[in-house]
Amino acid sequence: MPTALALLALAVAVAALVVALRSARGASGGDREAGDVAALPADVLGLRREVAALRAEGADALRHLAVVRYDAFGDVGGGLSWSLALLDDAGSGVVLSSIHGRAEARTYAKSISGWTCEQPLSPEEQEAVDGARPR
Repeated sequence: MPTALALLALAVAVAALVVALRSARGASGGDREAGDVAALPADVLGLRREVAALRAEGADALRHLAVVRYDAFGDVGGGLSWSLALLDDAGSGVVLSSIHGRAEARTYAKSISGWTCEQPLSPEEQEAVDGARPR
Protein backbone atom coordinates (compact mmCIF):
# COMPACT_ATOMS: atom_id res chain seq x y z
CA MET A 1 0.00 0.00 0.00
CA PRO A 2 2.77 2.54 0.80
CA THR A 3 4.33 1.78 -2.61
CA ALA A 4 1.04 2.56 -4.36
CA LEU A 5 0.77 5.85 -2.47
CA ALA A 6 4.35 6.73 -3.37
CA LEU A 7 3.68 6.01 -7.05
CA LEU A 8 0.51 8.09 -6.95
CA ALA A 9 2.38 10.99 -5.32
CA LEU A 10 5.11 10.71 -7.96
CA ALA A 11 2.54 10.76 -10.77
CA VAL A 12 0.85 13.85 -9.30
CA ALA A 13 4.22 15.61 -8.94
CA VAL A 14 5.17 14.84 -12.55
CA ALA A 15 1.79 16.07 -13.78
CA ALA A 16 2.18 19.30 -11.79
CA LEU A 17 5.65 19.81 -13.26
CA VAL A 18 4.33 19.32 -16.81
CA VAL A 19 1.52 21.82 -16.19
CA ALA A 20 3.96 24.33 -14.69
CA LEU A 21 6.36 24.01 -17.62
CA ARG A 22 3.56 24.39 -20.17
CA SER A 23 2.24 27.50 -18.45
CA ALA A 24 5.76 28.95 -18.29
CA ARG A 25 6.14 28.37 -22.03
CA GLY A 26 2.78 29.99 -22.69
CA ALA A 27 3.69 33.06 -20.62
CA SER A 28 6.89 33.61 -22.56
CA GLY A 29 5.33 33.05 -25.96
CA GLY A 30 6.73 29.51 -26.38
CA ASP A 31 9.50 30.68 -28.74
CA ARG A 32 12.31 29.94 -26.29
CA GLU A 33 15.04 27.62 -27.56
CA ALA A 34 15.91 24.48 -25.57
CA GLY A 35 19.43 25.76 -24.82
CA ASP A 36 18.31 29.21 -23.61
CA VAL A 37 19.01 28.76 -19.89
CA ALA A 38 18.55 32.45 -19.06
CA ALA A 39 14.90 32.26 -20.11
CA LEU A 40 14.09 29.46 -17.61
CA PRO A 41 12.12 30.31 -14.48
CA ALA A 42 14.23 30.90 -11.36
CA ASP A 43 12.93 27.78 -9.60
CA VAL A 44 14.03 25.57 -12.52
CA LEU A 45 17.48 27.18 -12.49
CA GLY A 46 17.66 26.54 -8.74
CA LEU A 47 16.78 22.89 -9.28
CA ARG A 48 19.49 22.59 -11.94
CA ARG A 49 22.05 24.02 -9.49
CA GLU A 50 20.92 21.59 -6.79
CA VAL A 51 21.20 18.61 -9.15
CA ALA A 52 24.69 19.71 -10.24
CA ALA A 53 25.77 20.07 -6.59
CA LEU A 54 24.40 16.62 -5.74
CA ARG A 55 26.18 15.05 -8.71
CA ALA A 56 29.48 16.68 -7.69
CA GLU A 57 29.02 15.54 -4.10
CA GLY A 58 28.11 12.00 -5.16
CA ALA A 59 31.21 11.66 -7.34
CA ASP A 60 33.38 11.47 -4.21
CA ALA A 61 31.16 8.93 -2.46
CA LEU A 62 32.40 5.36 -2.11
CA ARG A 63 29.43 4.01 -4.01
CA HIS A 64 30.98 1.39 -6.27
CA LEU A 65 31.55 -1.85 -4.43
CA ALA A 66 32.09 -5.53 -5.04
CA VAL A 67 32.78 -8.50 -2.78
CA VAL A 68 34.63 -11.65 -3.77
CA ARG A 69 34.44 -14.65 -1.42
CA TYR A 70 36.89 -17.52 -1.73
CA ASP A 71 38.81 -20.28 0.04
CA ALA A 72 42.32 -18.98 0.66
CA PHE A 73 43.67 -22.36 1.77
CA GLY A 74 42.86 -25.87 0.60
CA ASP A 75 42.19 -27.18 4.13
CA VAL A 76 39.69 -24.42 5.06
CA GLY A 77 36.40 -24.38 3.16
CA GLY A 78 33.20 -22.39 3.27
CA GLY A 79 34.40 -19.30 1.41
CA LEU A 80 35.32 -17.52 4.63
CA SER A 81 38.02 -15.37 3.02
CA TRP A 82 36.88 -12.26 1.17
CA SER A 83 38.01 -9.13 -0.67
CA LEU A 84 35.86 -5.97 -0.72
CA ALA A 85 36.46 -3.02 -3.05
CA LEU A 86 34.94 0.38 -2.05
CA LEU A 87 35.54 2.98 -4.76
CA ASP A 88 34.28 6.38 -5.92
CA ASP A 89 33.46 7.44 -9.49
CA ALA A 90 37.15 8.09 -10.28
CA GLY A 91 38.19 4.63 -9.08
CA SER A 92 39.77 5.85 -5.85
CA GLY A 93 39.18 4.14 -2.54
CA VAL A 94 40.26 0.97 -0.82
CA VAL A 95 40.24 -2.79 -1.21
CA LEU A 96 39.93 -4.72 2.06
CA SER A 97 40.81 -8.40 2.31
CA SER A 98 40.33 -10.86 5.12
CA ILE A 99 42.21 -14.16 4.82
CA HIS A 100 40.82 -16.89 7.07
CA GLY A 101 42.87 -19.91 8.07
CA ARG A 102 42.22 -22.67 10.60
CA ALA A 103 43.76 -20.89 13.58
CA GLU A 104 43.75 -17.22 12.61
CA ALA A 105 42.43 -14.55 10.30
CA ARG A 106 44.41 -11.65 8.84
CA THR A 107 42.99 -8.45 7.39
CA TYR A 108 44.66 -6.23 4.80
CA ALA A 109 43.83 -2.83 3.28
CA LYS A 110 45.26 -1.44 0.06
CA SER A 111 44.70 2.03 -1.41
CA ILE A 112 43.27 2.25 -4.90
CA SER A 113 43.66 5.30 -7.16
CA GLY A 114 42.41 5.47 -10.73
CA TRP A 115 41.32 1.81 -10.59
CA THR A 116 44.92 0.69 -9.90
CA CYS A 117 47.06 0.00 -6.84
CA GLU A 118 50.75 0.70 -6.21
CA GLN A 119 51.01 -2.61 -4.35
CA PRO A 120 50.44 -5.92 -6.11
CA LEU A 121 46.84 -7.11 -5.87
CA SER A 122 45.89 -10.74 -5.42
CA PRO A 123 43.68 -12.19 -8.17
CA GLU A 124 40.70 -11.95 -5.82
CA GLU A 125 41.44 -8.31 -4.95
CA GLN A 126 41.76 -7.47 -8.65
CA GLU A 127 38.46 -9.25 -9.32
CA ALA A 128 36.79 -7.12 -6.61
CA VAL A 129 38.20 -3.89 -8.11
CA ASP A 130 37.10 -4.95 -11.60
CA GLY A 131 33.67 -5.89 -10.27
CA ALA A 132 33.21 -2.47 -8.67
CA ARG A 133 33.97 -0.62 -11.91
CA PRO A 134 30.75 0.73 -13.50
CA ARG A 135 29.89 -0.72 -16.88
